Amino acid sequence: MLPPDARYKADVLVVVAHEDDEVMIAGYLAKLAQDDHKKIAVVYVTNGDAGGNAVGNEAGAALGQLRQMEARRALGKLGIENAWFLNQHDTPNQNVLFSLDHWDHGHVLGTLVRLVRITRPNVVLTWLPVPVAGENHADHQASGVVAIEAFDAAGDETKFPEQLSPAKDRTGMANLTEGLLPWQPQKLYFFSDAFEVFTPYWYDTGELSHYRKNLGDGTGPSYDMKAISPARHISYAQIEADEQTCYMTQEGQLGVDAMQAKNFEHFEYPVRLIFGKSLVGGLVTADVFEGVKPNGVAFRRVRGYEPAQEKELEFEIGDPWRFYSLFWQAHDLDRIAGLIPVPEMAADYGERLNIPLQACNDSANNAMVDVSATLPSGWGDNTQFKRYSVRAGECYPLTAKITARNSGNEGWEELTWSASADGRKVGGVTVRVFVGKVGGLPR
Repeated sequence: MLPPDARYKADVLVVVAHEDDEVMIAGYLAKLAQDDHKKIAVVYVTNGDAGGNAVGNEAGAALGQLRQMEARRALGKLGIENAWFLNQHDTPNQNVLFSLDHWDHGHVLGTLVRLVRITRPNVVLTWLPVPVAGENHADHQASGVVAIEAFDAAGDETKFPEQLSPAKDRTGMANLTEGLLPWQPQKLYFFSDAFEVFTPYWYDTGELSHYRKNLGDGTGPSYDMKAISPARHISYAQIEADEQTCYMTQEGQLGVDAMQAKNFEHFEYPVRLIFGKSLVGGLVTADVFEGVKPNGVAFRRVRGYEPAQEKELEFEIGDPWRFYSLFWQAHDLDRIAGLIPVPEMAADYGERLNIPLQACNDSANNAMVDVSATLPSGWGDNTQFKRYSVRAGECYPLTAKITARNSGNEGWEELTWSASADGRKVGGVTVRVFVGKVGGLPR
């Protein structure tokens, strides 16, 4: 039996949603590829076909083709040769489940597991899949979700086993199984573009006050983009700006302007990674490759989904937040849940928001659940109903329809909902909303 094809072996597999997403960490990727001599591979899940075009008339599928070519040229500047495009549709919104459904989640996951088995990365690097106030594109989140799933599935011989079954005749025709080998990545890291978008805040759980710090504070290693590349003799910030110039359909002009002015201030922010998990130990803030074993590690099964203990009546926030609370636990990522201790979002002045909530009844009898909201001054409540009939053994999804205040200082506001049945409280939900001029987020 021949060994795996060494041409595609990667030290790091980067999984992102759109062509140009990797610009966020381009300086760090250049350091890895050109100075540390690591092999990098990149997977783009969508072709960006719903995006705008800053320089031409091409849109839709045609734009997707242009963006793929831009990505190939951009990666070439970083010394990265191996790139895969999964050709899913761009889905501008903020609900990760919309993107996963629009993509055909299972197909994308199977394809990504195949690529993990082909590239055999020690480290997987992807978008942070958390609904956080800030630039919060659902495709970014969804690429992180499928990357996590592939990290945990690629070493499992029962997942997509057709990829592992030997070919009938390797040098012949009609081979309908793939002859790959299982592969377990060792470390998982995330990045985000919401580090500095909004200020941190204090929040009160009723017993203790806590502080939600910036996502990158002490949550992973940090790399200085002002440092000079030994191989290129320029700063990593300049390398990143140069890579940005390839994406003229998007924000390439930012790179062009920086290169012409020789002013790279916009690109000098440190690359701060968020530690997800490691199968080889190591400190949270240590270098990405600390403890990595060159010959790989054995498959490590994750906890998987475990249903919560049933309560007779329960009131909680709905999807996508509920999904994430289950997903993090299933994939041994409880530490990620602690990054955003209270569900949060952002709203423009006067913007209408739909807050998903749900009441669940695990008792043997139908129940009437009353829901009341406590909103800050100046907010409006347009929710149609306050009382809901929840049948035994079912959950009732409901939507709180609210309107943010029209004016005032930018800042965080706290919104709460309380549910009761027969005068007995059955649960509550708190949401933090940043109110101000936050236009431009994908809706």
